[in-house]
Amino acid sequence: MTEPTQAPEPAAEPRRSDPTLLEQMGGLAGLISSTIPVVAFVTINSLAGLQPAMWGALGVAALIAVWRLVRKEALQPAVSGFLGVGICVFIANQTGEAKGFFLFGIWASLVYGGVFLVSVLARWPLVGVIWSTLNDTGFAWRQDKSARLAYDIATLSWVLIFGARFVVQRYLYNADETGWLAVARLSMGWPLTILVGLVTVWAVRRVGKIEKAAHPHASTPATA
Repeated sequence: MTEPTQAPEPAAEPRRSDPTLLEQMGGLAGLISSTIPVVAFVTINSLAGLQPAMWGALGVAALIAVWRLVRKEALQPAVSGFLGVGICVFIANQTGEAKGFFLFGIWASLVYGGVFLVSVLARWPLVGVIWSTLNDTGFAWRQDKSARLAYDIATLSWVLIFGARFVVQRYLYNADETGWLAVARLSMGWPLTILVGLVTVWAVRRVGKIEKAAHPHASTPATA
């Protein structure tokens, strides 16, 4: 009597890799697309004036949002990008000056920098909090001085970037240098974000190594 043939086990589904830090920030395309409405606003303003520039920036932001939705990309970056441009346009319209388009970003940098700085002083560095929350890895790293120091360094690097953006762009705003203000906005935007993102990646990986050394048999946390 022959033994019954066992049914083959179903093939395991491929493990979906965790999103990288850049992907969680909207991807490189998201960082670049955030500069396009600024370029459109400044260009149209120099050629046709404030009102066409505002409508042009809104139109470009709307097209980018639709493009991202058609490509079935994350909804949040598309919506937040359009709303951000809408706020900038609203302020420019209220002030009646092209430089008002940049006012929201200037003060947002100050607020963000302050929040990140306070988080370090409170011993809850925001880079670690955000990463741990997004990846559901817990906050055990707060009990390790080396791990917390790594997240402190990454968080303070964001404080430095936000502070530099505020100081430089606020100076140009007060000096009525709208053209240079646009240059500063673009050059201190995603290029510096990528740079400080590298520090963040270092911190995440550093903490991952520390946790792995402390708990060698625990599951490996998400990496950047």
